Amino acid sequence: MNLTPTNSLLIKLLGAALLAATAAGCVPLVVGSAAVGTALVATDRRTSGAQLEDETIELRASNRLPEALSNRGHINVTSYNRQVLLTGEVPNEQDRVTAEEVVRRVENVRGIVNELGVMGNSTLSQRSSDVLVTGQAKAALVDTRDLSPTNIKVVTERGTVYLLGRVTQRESDRAADVVRGVNGVQKVVRVFEVISEEELRKLSPQPH
Repeated sequence: MNLTPTNSLLIKLLGAALLAATAAGCVPLVVGSAAVGTALVATDRRTSGAQLEDETIELRASNRLPEALSNRGHINVTSYNRQVLLTGEVPNEQDRVTAEEVVRRVENVRGIVNELGVMGNSTLSQRSSDVLVTGQAKAALVDTRDLSPTNIKVVTERGTVYLLGRVTQRESDRAADVVRGVNGVQKVVRVFEVISEEELRKLSPQPH
């Protein structure tokens, strides 16, 4: 069966969406936990305990922020290996500081990257554009045979793409180069935890 360019892109985006169930999360103040397949858990470079802690961190932070900020702003909470990325918008610098303090008090958080912008909330059209960019970035990573896309989270905010995961320096550079080439990406920010090639070999499934 011949695929048109449109159909091919749709298939890639659908594949990326499946990966997103465990490899990404970008929902304003609400985090939904999807069931994680055994195969994906096995290939995740985090321990099973860290994966559970990340889900719990996202849920607890997202539940506490609305009350602390009186529902001001638009905040996305993404945790990977207990390091939390905050993206979105808050109306003033004090709210930006407060949001970080609230998340820092969540159990098991080991670090915070605060990328909240002090500005008005992004528009619906901007958020829709960000969702499209995220999908295209994931699809591009799926197409890259020398990367493990299930181990890279992609978060997009106002055209800036944030990349999280446990990767080697080689993988970090490669992923950033791939995502920079995606239409609509204005900037790529790496929030990776860089590991050595030796650590990667130890984490990789061994052939039987």
